Amino acid sequence: MNDQTEQIAVASAHDTRRRIFAIVGASSGNLVEWFDFYVYSFTALYFAPSFFPSGNTTTQLLNTAGVFAAGFLMRPIGGWFFGRLADKRGRRTAMMVSVFMMCGGSLVIAMLPTYAQIGALAPSLLLLARLLQGLSVGGEYGTSATYMSEVALKGRRGFFASFQYVTLIGGQLFALLVLVILQQALTTEELKAWGWRVPFVIGAIAALIALYLRKSLDETTTAATRQSKEAGTLRGMWEHKKAFMTVLGFTAGGSLIFYTFTTYMQKYLVNTAGMHAKTASSVMTAALFVYMLMQPAFGALSDRIGRRRSMLCFGLFATLGTVPLLHALKDVTSPYAAFALVVVALAIVSFYTSISGLIKAEMFPPQVRALGVGLSYAVANAIFGGSAEYVALWLKQANVESLFFWYVTAMCAIAGLVSLRMRDPSAEGYLRHEP
Repeated sequence: MNDQTEQIAVASAHDTRRRIFAIVGASSGNLVEWFDFYVYSFTALYFAPSFFPSGNTTTQLLNTAGVFAAGFLMRPIGGWFFGRLADKRGRRTAMMVSVFMMCGGSLVIAMLPTYAQIGALAPSLLLLARLLQGLSVGGEYGTSATYMSEVALKGRRGFFASFQYVTLIGGQLFALLVLVILQQALTTEELKAWGWRVPFVIGAIAALIALYLRKSLDETTTAATRQSKEAGTLRGMWEHKKAFMTVLGFTAGGSLIFYTFTTYMQKYLVNTAGMHAKTASSVMTAALFVYMLMQPAFGALSDRIGRRRSMLCFGLFATLGTVPLLHALKDVTSPYAAFALVVVALAIVSFYTSISGLIKAEMFPPQVRALGVGLSYAVANAIFGGSAEYVALWLKQANVESLFFWYVTAMCAIAGLVSLRMRDPSAEGYLRHEP
């Protein structure tokens, strides 16, 4: 009996190590994907004049934000394509293809000639590269969220699945950190001339390393699941249309506020608050680091209080806090005050981001899980998250910037109402019944 107990304990420990290794392996690729994607946003201040030479700073940033938003429009296609691939061919295959595609997009941007060299073809090629990256990220989110939810330990799924956003934020942080180092090592003129290309080269190389690591991951789906006639089909996914619409509802507000206080915030501090670019980068680097560390804590909290309550907290605090926080940041003069305000905002967002992928995966059965998660997320994210910077800059240019604050507030209120109407997926979702 003792030997049998010991064997069970050894098997359990081995299974735990295997699952943790899978989380780390999937996370490494996720980090690289998001590093490559966000490098564009963080270096836009420097390469915008190279591709959009006419106009003032706001106009140039508006053009680069438009290309950034266009990349998001590819996400629904990526969510559908990679979701179908993951449900029919396996999660590992889909994750390997997506990271390879991201590598190609980064390499193209790194070597792209400027407007002065090839004229209007330069911004056109920049757009094509971003569309390729948008397709890749559209597939990455759904497949990695699904994979990490399936390998996470029961009873601690919130904690382990939160590492998707640890690495997602880590990708942003890494991108910003590389930029800060370049800002210290190079002059502004050198950054505008060629320094902005360096992060894209780093991203392309890192993507190849991530591709190698993902080859060793275990597959989480069974042959029977992949061969099901509903696997990866829109018809099979639409049998769970209530789950699909619920995810759309809370992802719209969640994505919008996430991009407002992460990628757009650096530009907001420079372009609205009047902060120096280097100072704004340092503030956001520190804030994103704290934000990254918050994710496991908020994920573990969801294991204790339930996903629905976490989402209700997000909806309530985001609705009440967005306008005051953005108004305070608009007039901020101290970088320490800016850091504190951004961290408060990101703590509110953490109620959502720490469980974002998991709460969606818990709503769909395995044969359409990657498609259901990826497509619903990508549609809402493309419309609301991808347009966040563009809408904010457009309203600023129209001298009604405060309307953006209320727009974000309204979408977060909708997310709260959707969460109020849904059942707790951590208590009743499909993952509860799986081994």
